[in-house]
Amino acid sequence: MTAEETTTGPGSLDAATVDGLAARLDAAQTSRTDTPSLAGTHAFGIDDAYAVQAALLARRQARGEHITGVKLGFTSKAKMAQMGVSDVIVGRLTDAMRIADGDDVALDRFIHPKAEPEVAYRLCRDVDPDDPLTDIESCVDAMAPAIEIIDSRYRDFRFTYGDVVADNTSAAGYVIGPWRPFGEAANRAVLLRTGTAEVTGSTAAVLGDPVHALHALLDMCRRRNIPLRAGHVVLAGAATAAVPLAAGVTTCDVAGLGSVSLKAVSPKTRSPKPRSPKSVSPESVSPEGAR
Repeated sequence: MTAEETTTGPGSLDAATVDGLAARLDAAQTSRTDTPSLAGTHAFGIDDAYAVQAALLARRQARGEHITGVKLGFTSKAKMAQMGVSDVIVGRLTDAMRIADGDDVALDRFIHPKAEPEVAYRLCRDVDPDDPLTDIESCVDAMAPAIEIIDSRYRDFRFTYGDVVADNTSAAGYVIGPWRPFGEAANRAVLLRTGTAEVTGSTAAVLGDPVHALHALLDMCRRRNIPLRAGHVVLAGAATAAVPLAAGVTTCDVAGLGSVSLKAVSPKTRSPKPRSPKSVSPESVSPEGAR
């Protein structure tokens, strides 16, 4: 991953350009073909980047996808320093990205996917970001271990801060383990296994404590007018560095929270779907065949 020039200024792109950049990212995702950095051809600020993200999400929703939650990025202080920023970033999750715990996921639906271990939170009621007295923690009823699949649509992982935001923070898939009542999750040991790779870390890597991510999210939603609804999932941020998603079983264990897994399947090993029997109308059955 290479961090290029950071774009943090105000918006300057017109609506047609914003829609064109969203179309470019959408085509990269749907065709599973990487694309050069948007910043290589356009100068844009962070307001523009969130506008492109919104246009990109609108395209997905027009195809019938539904928003299921939000995810945070740059929740590691080291990553913030690398990118030269002081804010977390926010992306959106949809039902097309959701994977059931233990289910198969086809590798060929991605470009160059990576897995990250996370803590997930579930909202039990709508959040009013405009109310200065909103207590975000009181709006959460459950937490769980999670795996996020990120899949940057940019060629050779060369992107700017604004590029990442525009690309919906690389959101591509997620799987949630068993929910448990909301509580403390600070400094929990984390283990992620995928293929022959194994990485360990701590939930303390997420802003010192994953619950801090909820407060950072509320602040960003106020500034970016992002709604938070009852039932939404919140992915708090990666507890370790991302690891290339390998074929086979990937597991995430978070001490005291439990485990979650998925199975990445290559096209050659995917089980063929059973053929549906041909339906035959009564009119097409001969008297002999009906006996």
